[in-house]
Amino acid sequence: KEGRKYYFGNIVWKGNTKYSDSIMNVLLAIKKGDVYNIETLNKRLGKQLSAEGGDIGSLYMDDGYLFFRVEPIETAVYNDTIDFEIRMTEGPQATYGNITVSGNDKTKDYVVLRELRTIPGEKFSRADIIRTQRELSQLGFFNPETITPNVVPNADNGTVDINWKV
Repeated sequence: KEGRKYYFGNIVWKGNTKYSDSIMNVLLAIKKGDVYNIETLNKRLGKQLSAEGGDIGSLYMDDGYLFFRVEPIETAVYNDTIDFEIRMTEGPQATYGNITVSGNDKTKDYVVLRELRTIPGEKFSRADIIRTQRELSQLGFFNPETITPNVVPNADNGTVDINWKV
């Protein structure tokens, strides 16, 4: 016996100032009456990172909001329906700090450096990191599976240091 089937009820946004509720609802793509699935909710909120993007976490991270948080809170359960309040803490936008490359013994450093989209002083973007990782692997000098960005966020000064291990 699987038990009772539950459905999403009302979804209310709190704390979002950068993007309107209507934009958040479009990205969330969950309507009142949809079958309740916590995995779908977490994926669309960006609590489970994915390379594809298209979720709320990606929207914020691509605009520099590395330190944002999103928490879905069940506010009411009645009959077979669950209402949610989604609480956002946007925080400040982050910028890139120190960017370094380690492990390069295949080519000149400038060849690697010219492929980096993560430039010190510019606004943090998750898409920049994914694109840099892809472009470094397309050089053909490094094993694509071992190219990793060691991302070190510093919430005190709002920067992100990255050491690209190639």
